Amino acid sequence: MSNIDLKSLEMEELEEVFIRLGEKKYRAHQTFKWIHQKMVSSINNITELPQGLRDKLNLNYNISKLKIVQRLDSKFDDTSKYLFMLDDRNIIESVLMKYKHGVSVCLSTQVGCRMGCEFCASTKGGLVRSLLPGEILEQFYQIQKDQGYKVTNIVLMGSGEPLDNYDNVLKFLKIIHDDEGQNLGYRHITISTCGLVPKIYDLADEEIPINLSISLHSPFDEERKKIMPIANRHSIYEIIEACYYYINKTKRRITFEYTLIYGVNDKKEDALEIVKLLKGMLCHVNLIPLNRIKEFIHTKSDEEAIRNFKDILIKNGINTTIRREMGADVNAACGQLRRDYIKNQNPFN
Repeated sequence: MSNIDLKSLEMEELEEVFIRLGEKKYRAHQTFKWIHQKMVSSINNITELPQGLRDKLNLNYNISKLKIVQRLDSKFDDTSKYLFMLDDRNIIESVLMKYKHGVSVCLSTQVGCRMGCEFCASTKGGLVRSLLPGEILEQFYQIQKDQGYKVTNIVLMGSGEPLDNYDNVLKFLKIIHDDEGQNLGYRHITISTCGLVPKIYDLADEEIPINLSISLHSPFDEERKKIMPIANRHSIYEIIEACYYYINKTKRRITFEYTLIYGVNDKKEDALEIVKLLKGMLCHVNLIPLNRIKEFIHTKSDEEAIRNFKDILIKNGINTTIRREMGADVNAACGQLRRDYIKNQNPFN
């Protein structure tokens, strides 16, 4: 039997493990609490289990653990960027952000990404592999242990497309929500997607009241195709239809993320087209100044253009905010720190 990560198992699966070992189900509940409440990273540390049982578990099971390779703390705001090494030596990154309303972490769901968005550093090396539920959870646990306080909100908006790792992300959600673990409310969790329409429907059918965020970035299909290859598979109309379905199923407001790129998608006609698309929908638009990477020739819109864009949306009844730029001095944009680290480890890449 190959080594199985206990941290990636839901309670029912963990019960089956102990039943196969000839143990009672209550051992699964003990183990689950030690892994997800006390956040241990070794079977040997679950001292509530007899040593003999821990020895048996060690033969075929493990508890996933990440190593903090680097932590960068912003000098300008309450942002910390983490670089983690997985057991297979792959590198991922996460971000901690402190706000007045609480503490949020932005977690990765994949090593790299295959969505190919032109302005995103995460996707430039392609997809290496998807993360296990335990590896997504471990980012959250390591940050909490390192910081020494409770994190209140999770955003799955780091490296990777969460809905491209659907099954593992769904298990992550159920485990972190479990009342014998972190017991984190679904309303404190946001999933961001570039628009994998079939998976939006699947997620809606789960009827889990998490927050859904759509990376829109242009209201016109042809323009969107130039910067987001996913637009060749799913039109904006299909995405909007899926969003209405999601809202009807979950009763949750949807956020549309919109990165403003100078001369590309920041014109008056872009704003007015967004109004046409979203008028009457239970939604919110989050405008994001572009965080530039060297492979993308365009620059961010100037402050006046951003304000004008916001004003058009608000005057037409679209709830809109401008995302505060955080962690600029620690490469807080997805994928930047990881790429720098890999390049420094192998400068010939």
